[in-house]
Amino acid sequence: MTTGLTYSVALDGVNGRVVTIEADISDGVPGWSLSGLPDTCVTEARDRCRAAMINSEHAWPDRRVTVAMYPADVRKVGSHYDLAMALALLMAKQAVPDDALRATAVFGELALDGRLRGVPGVLPAALAAAGAGLTRVIVPEVNVVEAQLVPGLDVVGVRSLRECLALLTGEEYVDDESPMPLHVFGDGWHPTRRLGWDEADLADVRGQAQARRSVEVAAAGGHHLFLQGPPGAGKTMLAERFPRLLPDLDLPAAIEVSKIHSLAGLLSREDPLIIRPPFLAPNHTDTVPSVVGGGARVIRPGAISLAHLGVLFLDEAPEFKPTVHDALRQPLESGEISIRRAEGAAKFPARFQLILAANPCPCGGGSGKSHCRCGTVVTHRYQQRVSGPVRDRIDIVHSVLPVSRSEMRQSVPAEGTTAAVAARVRRARERQRERYRDTPWVTNAEVPGYEFRRFCPLDREAMELIEDAVADGRLTQRGADRVARMAWSVTDLSFDERPSRDHVREALFLRSDGALGESFPGRWVA
Repeated sequence: MTTGLTYSVALDGVNGRVVTIEADISDGVPGWSLSGLPDTCVTEARDRCRAAMINSEHAWPDRRVTVAMYPADVRKVGSHYDLAMALALLMAKQAVPDDALRATAVFGELALDGRLRGVPGVLPAALAAAGAGLTRVIVPEVNVVEAQLVPGLDVVGVRSLRECLALLTGEEYVDDESPMPLHVFGDGWHPTRRLGWDEADLADVRGQAQARRSVEVAAAGGHHLFLQGPPGAGKTMLAERFPRLLPDLDLPAAIEVSKIHSLAGLLSREDPLIIRPPFLAPNHTDTVPSVVGGGARVIRPGAISLAHLGVLFLDEAPEFKPTVHDALRQPLESGEISIRRAEGAAKFPARFQLILAANPCPCGGGSGKSHCRCGTVVTHRYQQRVSGPVRDRIDIVHSVLPVSRSEMRQSVPAEGTTAAVAARVRRARERQRERYRDTPWVTNAEVPGYEFRRFCPLDREAMELIEDAVADGRLTQRGADRVARMAWSVTDLSFDERPSRDHVREALFLRSDGALGESFPGRWVA
């Protein structure tokens, strides 16, 4: 027999499709033929496989070599096919038993000396292999812990092609291989680690009782938040303390988030499962692909997708490019983002909580202030950089004003600390989880409108306040829907049975920064 067959996985965003790799060695003029829509990286695998096989004491076939990858109409991208292609060739040479790789998916990039480099995307690839009925995966040693997150899958980690061959043939192997240097991949960096504010407490923010209440309601119901005000008022401090208010991710959600970070090569070798909601804070000078996602050859997730089931914080929001703001519209509604390029397309999950922070004007003073150097026209133009459609998708808007001298002297009581607020948020989330049990939704903010009205109707007295705001043109229909959701989030925090008029009044206040009627008297953490 002069043919060999192995399996790998082609990734399309976070989804994978099993790829069959066949190798044939036949008589004729020595040469190499590769088919199946390979990209440049896959085409170059021939040179890596040849050098790795020779340095692993296996001669390269001096005959006609044909390698085909199926399905033939699915584009193959990446270097993780190297090991599977080399093993298919060795099987065709009868150096590997025909049944040694039955129901086995293979991933790994070969170095020229035969050692294996870690590759990104092993977690979604292993999930796809298990979903297709394969029972075993062979991965580089550095990817073992990541692949072991998939239940019911036999994971085999190897350091080199030589070790892999010994394993498949049952030969004795002396482990003298050193792992490949990790370089960029697998350095353990993650957006929720190594942050200076990891241990920062909400009690560090003096004063700003209403702003802290806005943050609490946003965390409880999964609502988007817009903080605006002059520099130094505390907008960034509030946003940086927001992630610690959120509860841990459950196992399905943790795996879903870890899949995305696996594609970006950001998972830790030792602890790849992400159990905390990610917090992404891109800079306004970052490129559009780094925020939105993309790439010339391989489409990678951007900050929008890396913040899935977590928080995306855009500080100095008006300074971001208009294309970034426009890209937010689709994921804010659908919870996913589609990226299309000439050579392919990918779809990534992107259901995040958006926090925007902005100064009132370019100089930071705000129109009408004695120290502001901007006129009304300049201020209005600056504020309009955050487009109307994006603003309409923001649930809570709050102006963070400078604290007074008396507020600076007051300490925050115990009920205003991160631990106390996080406990209230956790209880509110538990109520929502119970309310939406047996559904794919977890928080008030993510339930579709028609389903939300079925699960969470408002009584007539409470609904009249919202209807009046819509009739007067102060609220859009989308805004009315979001006010109803926030009213339920406020109700969940207070542990009341159903929203009352006071709950709706507070929701209206939060939605409009107090502009939709009388000021809300209180229930703020002082």
